[in-house]
Amino acid sequence: MSRLKNQWVLITGASSGFGAAAARAFGAAGANVLLGARRVDRLEEVAVEARQAGAPAAHVHALDVASTASVEKFAAWTRTHTARLDVLINNAGGAKGFDTVAQGKDEDWEFMMQTNVLGVLRMTRALLPLLTGNPGSSILNIGSIAGRTAYEGGSAYCAAKAGELQITRALRLELSGTGVRVATIDPGFAETEFSLVRFKGDEARAKKVYEGMFPLTAEDVAETLVWVASRPAHVCIDELVIKPTDQAAIHKVFRRT
Repeated sequence: MSRLKNQWVLITGASSGFGAAAARAFGAAGANVLLGARRVDRLEEVAVEARQAGAPAAHVHALDVASTASVEKFAAWTRTHTARLDVLINNAGGAKGFDTVAQGKDEDWEFMMQTNVLGVLRMTRALLPLLTGNPGSSILNIGSIAGRTAYEGGSAYCAAKAGELQITRALRLELSGTGVRVATIDPGFAETEFSLVRFKGDEARAKKVYEGMFPLTAEDVAETLVWVASRPAHVCIDELVIKPTDQAAIHKVFRRT
């Protein structure tokens, strides 16, 4: 029997990509899911998929992690469904633009810092009271190998994901003794809407990122999240890096001709 059966799992950025796949995967493990994102129409579709996969309950609510007011409303809504959380997945985030620092745009930088860094802080602060009274619960933050190695054109995104990594490490220390587990799951190349958002709708450029290789899928990452969350309560997977076999490092990718 799944350790996640009837647990409550909250997922941000659940309208697509890792978040949507996680909703289905946790649903298949018998968990209840609470889903947040800005695209509520898409969230509703994901909730149906989660129920079809096996979730006893799947509820949705609008959420913009870049807004403290939105996060607080979402936290209040969460409390109408459950008095405790078993898993908080801080997935909302992403990259915008591939500019050098000299060519960078304030709106892109602000998006990346608001979602990947401040969004994680806001959500965790708002939901911690539902986690700290529940030993064995987990906070799973979605990072990136970009938070561990810088690359050209990635200054703000690399900085944002390095921020997520350090937030995770600080939380791990701050929550020691509460029984709450804290982890960062850091993927390499994964083919989702990520590159389409980064390149602002340029499909050809987005597809070129994965040309000639076999990238991770959203389902690969979702399966990893379920594994991390379902470890026994005394086991904490602090940091997990997951890359496609074709990617040995940020700049070392095997591509077939």
